[in-house]
Amino acid sequence: MITLPLGNSGKTYTLNPTKIIALGLNYRDHIAESHSVGVQGFTREIPEEPVLFPKTPNVLIGPEEPVVIPALVEEYAFEEPRTDYEAELAFIIGKRGKHIKAEEAMDYILGFTCFNDISQRNIQTGDRSGWFRGKSFDTFGPIGPHIVPAEEIGDPQNLRIRCRLNGKTVQESNTRHMIFPIPEIIAYVSKNFTLMPGDIISTGTPAGVGKLKPGDIVEVAIENIGILKNTVTLEGTQR
Repeated sequence: MITLPLGNSGKTYTLNPTKIIALGLNYRDHIAESHSVGVQGFTREIPEEPVLFPKTPNVLIGPEEPVVIPALVEEYAFEEPRTDYEAELAFIIGKRGKHIKAEEAMDYILGFTCFNDISQRNIQTGDRSGWFRGKSFDTFGPIGPHIVPAEEIGDPQNLRIRCRLNGKTVQESNTRHMIFPIPEIIAYVSKNFTLMPGDIISTGTPAGVGKLKPGDIVEVAIENIGILKNTVTLEGTQR
């Protein structure tokens, strides 16, 4: 469980989601770079409906906590091991809902925050079962630095989103470039699953994803929210 400040109220909110649902292929420019990612299911076609995948709650870490690349990756001895950063806008569900209408969807959001959808590409590509394992290693979901209540975020569909790696900007876009906007995402997800308070939905990443290595500092910065900063280490070492 991760506890984050809730707006400027002085209150905190403890994240204990029943599920974390993430979107793939929700920015056109990220689809265009699909050849560089090399993951099964990535094509240059614009999806007709949101592409969903799960991340498990063990991925969650807070600001300043280390992203840990599992030692298992070294055991596989991949020719080109690749564990990627993915800057994303995420939101927290505030109340239970099923079959939510798009025009009512924003009423179900507690607040917004930054999320880094860390992805182990070699395993994500190679597993017959799909993306599950490569997306759900421990620490593969940094979140924070705080939760901005829905009524304080402004227009969540017009927020500048960036990722910096060791101080260099490697991703830069705006949430207006999402293929599926937030109300449509909530309506679609809630057709499939009952949403519960505390559930996390992450809305996809723009172009510019790339490799992390031990010693890196990765930052996700989203307008009106702040900066989520984490270091990268290798399991079992101090690197």
